[in-house]
Amino acid sequence: MATEFEIRGLKSSIEGKEILKGIDLNIKGGEVHAIMGPNGTGKSTLASALMGHPKYEVTDGTVTLNGEDVLEMAVDERARAGLFLAMQYPSEITGVTNADFLRSAINARREEGNEISLIKFIRQMEKKMKELEMNPEFMHRYLNEGFSGGEKKRNEILQMMLLEPKLVILDEIDSGLDIDALRIVAEGVNAMRAEDRGFLIITHYQRLLNYITPDHVHVMMQGRIVKSGGPELAQRLEAEGYDWVKEELGIVDETVGQA
Repeated sequence: MATEFEIRGLKSSIEGKEILKGIDLNIKGGEVHAIMGPNGTGKSTLASALMGHPKYEVTDGTVTLNGEDVLEMAVDERARAGLFLAMQYPSEITGVTNADFLRSAINARREEGNEISLIKFIRQMEKKMKELEMNPEFMHRYLNEGFSGGEKKRNEILQMMLLEPKLVILDEIDSGLDIDALRIVAEGVNAMRAEDRGFLIITHYQRLLNYITPDHVHVMMQGRIVKSGGPELAQRLEAEGYDWVKEELGIVDETVGQA
């Protein structure tokens, strides 16, 4: 079944301050959408609101995944329905190994009685870790504990590869990565591109998009998408910055005060 993720008129507030001021976006399976914009324009708020972070109150609009109302779902239900967020700052969880966490996450999305066998899971995890050039020891390490920034980001991509979600949200997955780690992370994403999976990549820099070619690029300012285009839009932003967009649209302050 082809995936379709639709956001209509999404507004979201934090502590009474409106951050998202009406987001419209349609992501079909097989498509990669990149959202770019200066800091403080609401990009990470969008990712958090879509996944149901309790700090962000959705005040208006609709979000559907294959016709199902995402906003009515609890966070775990959104994950089981096929939403996945690779976070900018993944949490460290002591006492839970990477392997235990991932196997539990996979089984949570499967029907009871259809759990993945330990042998099959280990084989899959070892294969994907090899593709991401991850040390096999990380399988038995506590989740993200003592991981470097780049190791945490690779671990997020490992989770994505094993969980096989329908809609992948990457929130500034490129921040803090050296060029080798960036290439490996991008290769992991490109390997997952498929007709039944859509991608929403939130990034501040164009460099990630040198490795992952987006189908659509959107510029976010003042809590709205103010401009959309193809990959060439990201290249122009890299070369010229955002001032020309602000000038074109008569925007003086692009921020919403809090990203």
